[in-house]
Amino acid sequence: MMKKIHILLSLILIAVQSACSPENIEENEVKMSVSPSFLEFQADGGMAEIIVTSSEKPRPASYTSWCTVKAGEFVGGKTTVYVTVQPNSSKESRETVVMMICTGVINEIRVCQEGSAGSSGNEPEPGPGPVPELGNPSMKIGLGWNLGNQMDAHYNNVAEETVWGNPKATQTTFTRLKEYGFTHVRIPVTWLGHFGAAPEYKIEDAWLNRVAEIVGYAENAGLVAVINMHHDGADSAHWLDIKTAAVDEAVNIKVKEQLAAMWTQIAEKFKDKGEFLIFESMNEIHDGGWGWGSNRNDGGKQYRCFNEWQQVFVDAVRSAGGYNETRYLGIPGYCTNTDLTVAHLELPEDTVKDRLMVAVHCYDPYEYCLSAEFSEWGHTAAPGKKASWGDEDNIVSVFQKLYETFVSKGIPVYMGEMGCVNRASEREQAFQQYYLEYYAKVARTYGIIPYIWDNGASGAGEERHAFINHGTGTYCSTGAKLAIEAFLRGMFTEDEDYTLESVYDSAP
Repeated sequence: MMKKIHILLSLILIAVQSACSPENIEENEVKMSVSPSFLEFQADGGMAEIIVTSSEKPRPASYTSWCTVKAGEFVGGKTTVYVTVQPNSSKESRETVVMMICTGVINEIRVCQEGSAGSSGNEPEPGPGPVPELGNPSMKIGLGWNLGNQMDAHYNNVAEETVWGNPKATQTTFTRLKEYGFTHVRIPVTWLGHFGAAPEYKIEDAWLNRVAEIVGYAENAGLVAVINMHHDGADSAHWLDIKTAAVDEAVNIKVKEQLAAMWTQIAEKFKDKGEFLIFESMNEIHDGGWGWGSNRNDGGKQYRCFNEWQQVFVDAVRSAGGYNETRYLGIPGYCTNTDLTVAHLELPEDTVKDRLMVAVHCYDPYEYCLSAEFSEWGHTAAPGKKASWGDEDNIVSVFQKLYETFVSKGIPVYMGEMGCVNRASEREQAFQQYYLEYYAKVARTYGIIPYIWDNGASGAGEERHAFINHGTGTYCSTGAKLAIEAFLRGMFTEDEDYTLESVYDSAP
């Protein structure tokens, strides 16, 4: 995850910020009107139409999974935009804002939906059916932790382990993770500044050896480990440039050549490491729009390009021999966005059966989990202190979607990043603990492994995810300890009376 994510998911669309800033709005500003400007839905959901009158075709945007928008044809200055709302199983009403965007203009439409009158007020225990057994015992359901802002940290296009403030990772860190109850660890790695020129793209021995040393910490502790290519593709700012590669085949070919060369070297380095080690091809690949950029209107060019890269990754690893011939490989979707993954990810062809895993991220709702604009979450949160979307029903919906698309078909899924920033007051910490416990229990229900994000940033508030000290393995604070204990409780409690409904009923 980026050290600082600059996006507000409910009211601001980063992809059009520059176009909408005052210095970029021309004197002849695009004119736009919408009708209606307010939509109301019953609990069972449905579809409604908005007529947009404008001098150019608008681009609709929605940041909630339960409310989606799609534009029709732009004819005679008018566009019909279709708003689809999913059923609301909660008794609580919900609302959001969808936007119509033209150059220099954003119009907001308020969308409200009634709660379910027949609901008892308790979230029902989902019934997804049996979770398929995975071929490798180490892949059984568990709980993961991210060594974030560590080997993925970088400055002046050079990755460096401590440049973002964390101490060097140690064996003690990983040993204590295992003692706390974690079963998996994700080790994000940025390779910037540590590889040579084409065509070899030789990876620096010292950097690769340090990655191997940390992987060894996980192996010694008995943890499943994931390594990847992390900020090499951040915002299309570096060599994994999906924005340019999608429209320039020469660039696409060059990226694929480098991807193959580097993953061949990484796979060769780890060919004798067993299947406790997972390779994840890339991380949050997008064009700078965080899933709301030109990928939405380029006719699928970015998605096709990204799927090609995934095939190159799989081919390179499998060709390296040793345990690489059968080890699990993590295949993230575009921007690791759940909806975009479900809609556009094409799993690569593989030489071995059932060894590909799908990777997604979910910090819903952003305004609570990352930016800390709101301090409470869920059905008991105080009005004005919670986001207008992203409650318990949203979390369940995300996992249901992943289960139905992948898990139920025998394709493992892991939530490579998720979490909730630390809070200052006891009441706010209670909601953080509830969020993590509920999230873990939903993940357990649907057979998906969540990896909590830990970037080592101490304190409370925006992007403050310090839970476990990266150098010592000790808890960063009493609040961090309570949060992790709630997270573990949600995944591992075996009591038959401990259900998703009972967790829901225990909300602060």
